[in-house]
Amino acid sequence: MIDIKTIEQLAQSLTAKLPASLEGAKQDIEANFKAVIQQQFTKLSLVTREEFDVQAAVLNRTRSKLEALEKALAKLEQSIK
Repeated sequence: MIDIKTIEQLAQSLTAKLPASLEGAKQDIEANFKAVIQQQFTKLSLVTREEFDVQAAVLNRTRSKLEALEKALAKLEQSIK
């Protein structure tokens, strides 16, 4: 999921671009922007940077273990021959 801080910044950025005539409804509009943005990001099934980094680390560890196992297997195969 996307960081709430990012959603708030995006909503504030959109709200800042509204015409001055809508200044009174600014808080309501910003809240609506946040809700819509959150809903759309949820539909996209996005992950946070932290979740991505954790999975990348797991993948790197798994890759290292696989390489070590492949080397060990190759040595065993050589010793059998």
